[in-house]
Amino acid sequence: MKRQTKDEASSAYQSGDYVKAHELYTKLSQEGDVSALSSLGFMYHNGQGVERDYVKAAALYHQAEMQNDPVALFYLGNLYFNGYGVERDLQKAHTYYLQSATREVPLAQFEVALTFEYGDGCQQNYSEAAFWYEEAAKRGNIDAFNNLAALYREGLGVAQDYKKAFILFKKAADAGSPQAQFNLGAMYDMGLGCEEDKEKAIEYCRKAAFQGHEKAKGIMHRMQQDGSIVF
Repeated sequence: MKRQTKDEASSAYQSGDYVKAHELYTKLSQEGDVSALSSLGFMYHNGQGVERDYVKAAALYHQAEMQNDPVALFYLGNLYFNGYGVERDLQKAHTYYLQSATREVPLAQFEVALTFEYGDGCQQNYSEAAFWYEEAAKRGNIDAFNNLAALYREGLGVAQDYKKAFILFKKAADAGSPQAQFNLGAMYDMGLGCEEDKEKAIEYCRKAAFQGHEKAKGIMHRMQQDGSIVF
């Protein structure tokens, strides 16, 4: 019966019937379902089927955290990082992200990599950042491919390797990441990790510009103005 209710709650949420989903997740959470606590917290977090309430979301995530729910740990990290419903605390955010990341939550692996890269709530550590970007990339996070590529390009936390950076940028670029498209264009432009190819450089810069990448848009506009390219 509980399994059926859980499936109904998930189905209602996926179909956009947030009111019904909220009702079912509330019932499940009252019956002790830990993942339902996180799901309910997420709905308060995003104002789905209820008025957005970060304080309520934090309380629900904390309840789930006490029962070691890895997803709740990730979302607590998000609340503490942004100061939503709790006092902003980058150290707590980093700790929660790391705890969730070690439990193989892909989004947490990406976020904890960011905290290590920029030293948010922790000591800056490019090697740790590279490790966690790679873990997130293994699980399909396209932005992680781009960020890991940037570390290889600069030789931060890893041995500088333009070829590996090029391969990683291309994977993310071909998956639709505008930042990776811009970075790949720059690699083609300078011949880093590949043969120099100005046409490819323009092609990927144009793709990034079409997706709203501001720097790429500026470059394409200047090239159009001076007659280097025609759209």
